[in-house]
Amino acid sequence: MSAARWRKAMNSGAGAAGFDAHSHPVGRVAPAGAPRHTGTGETRPTWERIRDAISPHHIVVLVGLLVFPFVASPFLTFQVAGQSLALGLVALSLMFLAGYGGMVSLAQMTVAGVAGYTLAILGTSSTAISLGWPWPMAILVALAAGTLASVLIGWLSVRTEGIYTIMITLAMGVAFYYLCLQNYTVFNGFQGFQKVHPPMVLGVDWRSPVPFYFLVLSLALLGYFAVKYIARAPFGVALQGIRDNPRRMNALGYNVTAHRVAAYAVAGLIASVGGVLLVWYNGLITPGSVGTSWLINVLVIAVLGGMRHPIGPFLGAIVFVLLQTFAVDVIDRERFNLVIGVAFLAIVLFSPDGLLGLWAHLRARLQGGRSVSTSLR
Repeated sequence: MSAARWRKAMNSGAGAAGFDAHSHPVGRVAPAGAPRHTGTGETRPTWERIRDAISPHHIVVLVGLLVFPFVASPFLTFQVAGQSLALGLVALSLMFLAGYGGMVSLAQMTVAGVAGYTLAILGTSSTAISLGWPWPMAILVALAAGTLASVLIGWLSVRTEGIYTIMITLAMGVAFYYLCLQNYTVFNGFQGFQKVHPPMVLGVDWRSPVPFYFLVLSLALLGYFAVKYIARAPFGVALQGIRDNPRRMNALGYNVTAHRVAAYAVAGLIASVGGVLLVWYNGLITPGSVGTSWLINVLVIAVLGGMRHPIGPFLGAIVFVLLQTFAVDVIDRERFNLVIGVAFLAIVLFSPDGLLGLWAHLRARLQGGRSVSTSLR
């Protein structure tokens, strides 16, 4: 549905379908990031939505991210920050589906794996069955393959809801894992593909800590602001309306299935970018990269950070990677999943909106205490 038809449907159907003057369901809070409307029903210009997506704290965080690799060790730059940003992109795709579309998919690492395997098969590696295509073509086909896989998963799962969607996406992820594990002709079985490294461009080794960090950071920022922009665009607002009340949106003339499949396409592209970066980070891809544990880990990362905010998956990825990296110094490596499980349960029990929700709750309590002390004076 075009933007013009979207505005016409929202304005003409406001009274009959229970929408208020700002095109949000009566009795509900306006979806996060929804565009404000003028009196004529027109949305604000694109540049205004981009301006609103960037706030002062974004600038402060960006400066810190740019300075970080020059003050941190190569280990922290590559192993912690680079890995966290790549994993955050995959978790961001899940946050987009669940937070804005109400669709929890356990197949996002599968989508990332499709892109990663396609890159390894078409590009160069130490495995003889790699085709050695030029890297620009291999990357583009890998992103297209991951997006197409996500569309297929979405087309099969969007007609279900709740636990059924979770089980369908989990079944697809497990099926892809066993396909990679048992197929030697295309996927090289349990050995996978080794030495899959980023290409040398402009004489730069993009797998070195600082270049790789800035590569991942630029793509992570692009994904973050793209999600922020889409959330304020007509498609994003319609998707949030479908999340809240699909029957009402269908009555207004929206194709609910098409919107949900399109959301899977957007999420698939984001996850595919993360999958390519993870292959370059690890230097390899094997069936273990798309195993059941990683399907669950992506969900854990998204929930840890917060499923309602685009920055949440990156915060969750940082916590996950830090625990994965340094928990071995406190407990046995085999008990890492126990630490993650305890942290996951604590977040779910005390802050359903993840670390961001916990921070917002603490900040509200501090502000409340300050206001009380001021009134007593």
